[in-house]
Amino acid sequence: MADISCNFLGIKSPNPYWLASAPPTDKEYNVVRAFEAGWGGVVWKTLGEGDPVVNVNGPRYGAIHGPDRRLLGLNNIELITDRSLETNLEEITRVKKNWPDRALIVSLMVPCEEQSWIDILKRVEETGCDGVELNFGCPHGMSERGMGAAVGQVPEYVEMVTRWCKKHSDLPVIVKLTPNISDIRQSARAAHRGGADAVSLINTINSIVSVDLDAMAPNPTVDGKGTHGGYCGPAVKPIALSMVSEIARDPETQGLPISGIGGVTTWKDAAEFMALGSGSVQVCTAAMTYGFKIIEELNAGLSNWMDEQGYDKLDDFVGRAVPNVTDWQYLNLNYIAKAKIDQDACIKCGRCHIACEDTSHQAITSMVDGVRKFEVIDEECVGCNLCVSVCPVEDCITMEQMTEGSDPRTNKPIDHDYANWTTHPNNPSAAKAAE
Repeated sequence: MADISCNFLGIKSPNPYWLASAPPTDKEYNVVRAFEAGWGGVVWKTLGEGDPVVNVNGPRYGAIHGPDRRLLGLNNIELITDRSLETNLEEITRVKKNWPDRALIVSLMVPCEEQSWIDILKRVEETGCDGVELNFGCPHGMSERGMGAAVGQVPEYVEMVTRWCKKHSDLPVIVKLTPNISDIRQSARAAHRGGADAVSLINTINSIVSVDLDAMAPNPTVDGKGTHGGYCGPAVKPIALSMVSEIARDPETQGLPISGIGGVTTWKDAAEFMALGSGSVQVCTAAMTYGFKIIEELNAGLSNWMDEQGYDKLDDFVGRAVPNVTDWQYLNLNYIAKAKIDQDACIKCGRCHIACEDTSHQAITSMVDGVRKFEVIDEECVGCNLCVSVCPVEDCITMEQMTEGSDPRTNKPIDHDYANWTTHPNNPSAAKAAE
């Protein structure tokens, strides 16, 4: 059996699955239930200083569903913990003492004042927790108070607060990054300069998921009003994977440990984040949708896949996909692939033909010798794979690699030296510079 135990920043856990800072980690009762179910760790819901915040006593979530009511995305307007700091610290101390083999990270968010961070770090250290996560990502409510994303969107603030925390605490410091920024690398670089031990990402995406057309207000609606919230769940996974990969391959942050967050619902999702450089993964929406018992499938699935691939431990595949993430200009334009339709699997729905005929390259027939039949016209197919994406039958349409170096539409060699794209005559910028 593959060993799925995790060692992230020296913090050990029986598996790489941690519950993210969110409602599932707001109190001892929930966290103990999670550990009993088998979760490897938790990031305790964000603590603040002073009087507890006051959350709305009404709807806090908005949802996006697929046609089968499967939850695709969840929007929330909940703030950080609304329980007292004292109560949270007491529970954290007790949980860590009773579950020493599990990772327990404490999420923090206080005003951008050095003394505020000094005070809360001192109290958090006394709990015996394994580390802290600086919440620089929350896009709603707290950001209006100068915290959360309001800090995370300014690299100078990220570096400054990170430096404070490293100066005044011996705990490992994980910086949680906001995706609500034009270039995630700038925030990661700032955290790295400040001495962060790791980064975690992504936090939720600023969003309004729907509008109640009767009340004429955003959902969730609270007494006739709504606000923007944080979007998470399976729908954000592609954005999260891209941002994780950008940090993993950035020369200025290469080697900086990453805890991946964003739509992790299955073991495969977790493996994809880890292949792109995540040493651990954090889960929230999936647990809120299906309950803590999903950890059994997450563990078994990852372990079985590792056995099949011949991986003995997590480090055997963490980051292995990173070298294959590149800029567009370095893609091989001599590579050619064409779509092929399995006639035995085809159900004759015609989606591929309509999609290609109306919006693509008119490369799929609808009739052959007077019979309804869908076939690819090789000389017209550009290998875009739109047909594969819209086909309702898995593996009915596949992409097959053709001989390199020739274009079947012209039967002439392709001669594009995009390795030197900055000076290539086909590059509009280069051509303009030459003029």
